Amino acid sequence: MLPTEPSFPVPHDGTSLRRLRRSGGSSTLIDTVMTEHRARALRRAVAELTDKPIRTVINTHHHADHTYGNFLFPEATIIGHELCREATIATGFETKKWFPGVDWGEIEIRPPEVTFTDDLKVWFDDMPGTLRYWGPAHTTNDVTVWIEEIGLLFAGDMVFNGGTPFVVMGSVQGLIDALGRVQELGARTVAPGHGAVTGPRAIGDQLTYLRFLQDRAKAGFTEGVEPLECGRRTDLGEFAGLTDPERLVGNLHRAYSELRGEPLGCTLDFDGVVDDMVAFNGGEPLHCVA
Repeated sequence: MLPTEPSFPVPHDGTSLRRLRRSGGSSTLIDTVMTEHRARALRRAVAELTDKPIRTVINTHHHADHTYGNFLFPEATIIGHELCREATIATGFETKKWFPGVDWGEIEIRPPEVTFTDDLKVWFDDMPGTLRYWGPAHTTNDVTVWIEEIGLLFAGDMVFNGGTPFVVMGSVQGLIDALGRVQELGARTVAPGHGAVTGPRAIGDQLTYLRFLQDRAKAGFTEGVEPLECGRRTDLGEFAGLTDPERLVGNLHRAYSELRGEPLGCTLDFDGVVDDMVAFNGGEPLHCVA
């Protein structure tokens, strides 16, 4: 969220900080959450940060953990890429079947009402920001929120801090290309889709993982082994400490698709991919902290 006064350390000059403090009318929320319980907790957390009403919610992509809570902000306009709207409607409650045992609550699907195709300028009171489309990357419909004046980038799930990147619904090469261009923005502070607010090094760390992934995929593809077996043979090395290691197998499925010459971001058999991820995880279901 970007409240009148940031709740995280943002590099700034004195003028920019004074403008944030005195700017007046409303707040903007970047993404919501996956369950009714967490969405209500998010509303309470926002109220503790600022008394300014939330007039805008920006969805960085369509995944449930970024959009399912939209409905609990009825006073706000939801903004997202046009493909985000399409995917939010098309997938509906599909996410539920991959996370058994979660208390979802009474979710109402609410897709973006304002959409765009490439770039969209938004205003945080009198401070401009740019929404930019990068897909296919993490998904087919990723956007970032770039506030150049204070060097702040909301990266969505194009950047994970401490977690394994996930590109099954996007593109390995597409995300590599996108992050290379994102680096050129010169962000000083990066708010990732998951993990603590960090600096630009997280973008480079993401690129290092993705290139490692491509190398492992090329080796497994050449050997003729399936993604699950390739994952089991992989020494994660410096990436062993990242959360959700089973995502490696899903990512290998996407990398294999690209090695076969299939279109970037094309639809894969996600049910089959999840089955392989669960198998890699020793039969345990996908990790969920909802």
